[in-house]
Amino acid sequence: MMKLQILGTGCPKCQKLAANAEAAAQAAGVECELEKVTDIKEIMNFGVMMTPALVVDGKVKVAGKVPDVEEIRKLLS
Repeated sequence: MMKLQILGTGCPKCQKLAANAEAAAQAAGVECELEKVTDIKEIMNFGVMMTPALVVDGKVKVAGKVPDVEEIRKLLS
C-alpha cells in the first residue's frame, strides 16, 4: 500500500491538495493511506520550506503548489 502525506497547516490549499491526491489515487486504482502532517517540525524534517507539499512513500514529490488530479495521478503510476 502506498503512503501519501500532505504537509501543511490545514489551509484551503492543503485541503485542496489532499482532495486532489485522494481523487488521483482512486483514478489510478492505487490503494493508499493518506496522512495529513500539520506539525511544523515534522514538515521541516522533510526539508520542505513551502507548503502545501505532497510526499509519496517518504519522498517529497511536490512542494509549494497544488497540482491537479492528473499531475498527481502521473506521479503515483
